[in-house]
Amino acid sequence: GHPAGPALIPVIVALLLSFDTATPHLAVVLSRDGTPVAWRTDATPALSHAEQINVFIAEVLAEASLFLTAVDAVAVGTGPGSYTGLRIGLSAAKGLCFAMDKPLIGMGTMDILVAQLLQDGEPPAGPQLMPMVDARRLEVYTRGYGPGGDPLGETAPLILDEAWCEARRNTGPVTVFGDGADKAVHLWQACPWITHVPGIRPGVAGLARSADRYFQSGLFADLAYLVPAYGKPANVAPQRGKE
Repeated sequence: GHPAGPALIPVIVALLLSFDTATPHLAVVLSRDGTPVAWRTDATPALSHAEQINVFIAEVLAEASLFLTAVDAVAVGTGPGSYTGLRIGLSAAKGLCFAMDKPLIGMGTMDILVAQLLQDGEPPAGPQLMPMVDARRLEVYTRGYGPGGDPLGETAPLILDEAWCEARRNTGPVTVFGDGADKAVHLWQACPWITHVPGIRPGVAGLARSADRYFQSGLFADLAYLVPAYGKPANVAPQRGKE
């Protein structure tokens, strides 16, 4: 036999249950090896996530003829997004993991949006990707990513206006997407140097791909300490002495 090289990292075929409740688009997906097996989605703006999340989880497991104990880990979107939605998702995920002694994965909702955009393997035009989650009025939460989906900075609030668009004119191509970008169609029409990809949500493929990426990288969350990234910096007290 041949000795295994030290660089060989075994890829585990993981069965993962993933969901994101940060935005009005609710998606629950059971995936194996990053490929969706069974899923449920609801895009109605009613934000009835609390009533639906457990029903959807039961339905996808039944459809796959699997018990919850078969799942290797539970992955949940941590935001930024709706305060209520995030609490619902995180509570459901923690409850499942605690009850079954399964690992918990906390995925940034921005990461899920990027994975959703890149699901077909076609990198969109431009070196910088900017997923945007709707905040309020002209505000969004966003984070820059490279063309392969690697983050370039931290998530931050942003006011979408002509001045911001103008400032991007000479910084190289930018692709914007997510429900935050979709509310500013008039802006993108006036700024042809920014590419807008409409209709991208934290969907089935993005959840499955992102969860598998986190799992294979061993990026697990602490069950007791994982908290949502609500995205409202004004509500977060600075930690003194930790420069």
